[in-house]
Amino acid sequence: MKKALNALTNVEKGIVILTFSLMVICAFLQVINRNFFKLPIGWFDEASTYCMIYMALIGTELGLRDGTQIAVTAVVDKLKGVSRTVVRCISKAVVLVFSGSVLYNAIELVSRQAATGQTSPALHLPMTVPYAALVISFAIIVIVQLGELVTLIMEAVRKENPEEEANEA
Repeated sequence: MKKALNALTNVEKGIVILTFSLMVICAFLQVINRNFFKLPIGWFDEASTYCMIYMALIGTELGLRDGTQIAVTAVVDKLKGVSRTVVRCISKAVVLVFSGSVLYNAIELVSRQAATGQTSPALHLPMTVPYAALVISFAIIVIVQLGELVTLIMEAVRKENPEEEANEA
């Protein structure tokens, strides 16, 4: 499972790097165009906005995974042993329930958007593409948080039953 999560992390980092680079390039070109060429190119702003949306949502998952998101850990830091594991499991479960509900609603939103056939004004991109960022990022959050919750539970079970592990070896 760790190999799959590491591969997923590498894909996410690649997406963040690509979207950040495209966002910076499009914003820079828009500034150059606005100040020097004054051409009516509206898709620079739209492309940079969509890149920022993907970057922010995928980056949210990366931050959640490695613990760099803002969190109140005063209670968890004071706990030890089983109580610490229980609180961490509850925390993961809350994130899973929230992310699952957002994912469910995001899938409905993208489905409705696909049915309307609406496109973006400048790029003429189907609006399902920008909205799909919600589905992609929250699907990854659900997968990763579920994996981390299972790992936490398995570690807790192993610590409770160390004699079973010795018997298996």
